Amino acid sequence: MKILIVYATAGTGHRRVAQSLYDYLQDNCQNLEIKIIDALEKSNPIFRNIYIYGYDFLVNHALWLWQFSFWLTSIRFLNSLNRFLAFIIHRLNSTQLCRFLIQDNPDFIISTHFLPSEISASLKRSKKINSKIITVITDFGVHPFWVSEGTDVYVVPCGITKEQLILEGVKEDKIKEFGIPVELKFFKKYDRDALCEKLNIQKHKFTVLMVTGSFGIGPIEEIINLLYKDVQILAVCANNRRLYTRLKNKNYPNTRVYGFVDNIEELMAVSDVIITKPGGVSISEILAMELLPIFISAIPGQETQNAKVLRKYKIGISPKKIEDIPGIVLDYKEHPQRIKDAKENIKAIKRPSTAGELCNAICPDSIRFANCRPF
Repeated sequence: MKILIVYATAGTGHRRVAQSLYDYLQDNCQNLEIKIIDALEKSNPIFRNIYIYGYDFLVNHALWLWQFSFWLTSIRFLNSLNRFLAFIIHRLNSTQLCRFLIQDNPDFIISTHFLPSEISASLKRSKKINSKIITVITDFGVHPFWVSEGTDVYVVPCGITKEQLILEGVKEDKIKEFGIPVELKFFKKYDRDALCEKLNIQKHKFTVLMVTGSFGIGPIEEIINLLYKDVQILAVCANNRRLYTRLKNKNYPNTRVYGFVDNIEELMAVSDVIITKPGGVSISEILAMELLPIFISAIPGQETQNAKVLRKYKIGISPKKIEDIPGIVLDYKEHPQRIKDAKENIKAIKRPSTAGELCNAICPDSIRFANCRPF
């Protein structure tokens, strides 16, 4: 059996989900031929660069334009026109991807981005491939571009996402509420005291983890100025070297500053609260760790929708202004029961066996998670 996992490098989340699925299938499903590819690597070079760097530019320098584009392409009565135009642009610039899919014709195509989902579904409609197409939606809200006729299964993170897909015209029996796949390290149990010793931080202090996201944006310095006297802070600056250098030079008390890290799960495990952007994959990692989120600097569109969906489950707080954050953090610090209540809400929505559900659906004789069933 041949499995093709396809993502697109627009942000890091789509790749991380694809890699998590690839790793899990490799470890738990036997007799499979599994490939993982970036759809943009098989597209027109100009289109690829515009897609990757255009998104980065808009998010960092022209957020209003990104917000307008997201809004325009989400208008319901323009759906048909928007999808048609997007399809023409994607198809004209993805001829190499089309040839690859036709030649490979895998049994399953698992897509973590709407572009390869759209291309695969169009090839299936024209009977050029007969693959079973599984689209893994990597946000809690649903943009219309995620929907493509010919898709066999949509994997969604929660019931509200499922309801939104149904409103977009997807039949209920095609939607599986499995969650967003994340690495298994986020589901492990950690010894907090041992990790505090390893990380050289104080184990008895209320700890706030601050993460800027892959772009390294957000009012991190302002928030540290408001919090460092009352709590222990772990600040992750990701790729923002200027912010990292500035924070290190200020030498804040009760504060550890990190650049890009590969042990974010350990930092989560020793923290009580996380202040971060509401990216779909990041949220799923936070839910897996049962960590309380405070959302800041949401990218208009998908991230604001993510935060809105989470609020309906009474998970996460999106303060209207930065000055509100100390009150929120100290309220959690002074009222441990509120932390327990919030974690109960998280337990009701987190999905610990997403990759296992997909694995069992594709190869039912693989190692099986409890309560996992084939499609």
